[in-house]
Amino acid sequence: MAEKMLKITLVKSPIGAVPKHRRTVEALGLTKMHKTVTMPDNAAIRGMIQQVGYMLKVEEA
Repeated sequence: MAEKMLKITLVKSPIGAVPKHRRTVEALGLTKMHKTVTMPDNAAIRGMIQQVGYMLKVEEA
């Protein structure tokens, strides 16, 4: 059985964000606006999404 995946898209610029949040967005692999990455649905990724969720759009892949 394949692991569940999440499609994460950056929809708000991290320019004015807290530096820690900026680093979290970068750690998710989101370097440009409207870039989408597919990540595994696990506790670590969910925690990162919870921290910077106001900048992201998340869908199940």
